[in-house]
Amino acid sequence: MTLPAETLITFARQLLLAVKVPPAKADIVAESLLAANLRGVDSHGLQLLSFYIELIMMGNIDIGADGRVVSESGACLVYDAQCGIGQWISAHCCDQAIRLARAHGLGMVVARDSNHFGAAAYWGQRMSAAGMIGMVMCNASALVAPWQGKEPRFGTNPICMSLPGADTWLLDMATTTVALGKILNAQFHGRETIPAGWAMDSEGAPTTDTQAALSGLLMPLGGYKGSGLAMMAEILCAVLGGGAMSTELGGIRVQGQPMKTSQFFLAIDVSRFMPLEVFERRMRSLVAMVKSSKTAKGYNEVLVAGEPEWRAEEHRRRDGIPLSDGVWQNLVAAAEKLGVALPS
Repeated sequence: MTLPAETLITFARQLLLAVKVPPAKADIVAESLLAANLRGVDSHGLQLLSFYIELIMMGNIDIGADGRVVSESGACLVYDAQCGIGQWISAHCCDQAIRLARAHGLGMVVARDSNHFGAAAYWGQRMSAAGMIGMVMCNASALVAPWQGKEPRFGTNPICMSLPGADTWLLDMATTTVALGKILNAQFHGRETIPAGWAMDSEGAPTTDTQAALSGLLMPLGGYKGSGLAMMAEILCAVLGGGAMSTELGGIRVQGQPMKTSQFFLAIDVSRFMPLEVFERRMRSLVAMVKSSKTAKGYNEVLVAGEPEWRAEEHRRRDGIPLSDGVWQNLVAAAEKLGVALPS
């Protein structure tokens, strides 16, 4: 099933409205999910919507909560998300970080008791669109064993950095080899196997079996280094924000328990260091230097972070967004249950 982005945004919004999500909140959730699909990051796109709807109907997500400022001191702010919609909370936190950065040069906001916010890149880009370097992290449901362990203690705990300027450099990476959504996406496509290095089974042994991976553990990125990065994100988000840590979190597949994730938003005002146009020019020079490297055997181009996604977006804006059979059937089932018409 391939449909235009605007058609899918409207469909997603209608599904959210059908479970009583207020219109402004439905808009930002739909837009953030479709932004991921447009960039080719399907693991964080409409694939998540049926999970969100289930969590809302269970009461795990409080659609009426707007969150509140717990404390503000200089450039630092703590935000209580009150188990509200993750995207709505993140929009507030990004805007607060931008406000603080304009006043102080830096603005750092940590939110606690939040929910899944989609792709971190969407929030990094919200800050970089305001002329800031935007950095985003969050903790997540424990699906990853610490290095040398076999019981989950960390989530995928992504790290994102977005820069001002058109298509300059955008890093958004899990601290696992891949996000859980990649394995779910393989399941939705009916693939029985996944690439080596993505996951371990429940005993901590590497596996390429999709079902064993889903009942097992995600593989930390680069072994002990991935564990270190995951714990760094856990500290900056949950420990510092006073939120749920490690095994205290719920998740998008956990029934009857709020997720209570913590999120970190840092805005850096580039103009405090140099004129924005100078920074952008220097970044273009750096990217050109990196891409000028001779290619390794088997490759015809050196890519930098963000390039594959920008190319995917150009293609999908023109040709539409493809959805796997599994994702489409989940959306169809949700629409039938909620009395929402399917896109024509």
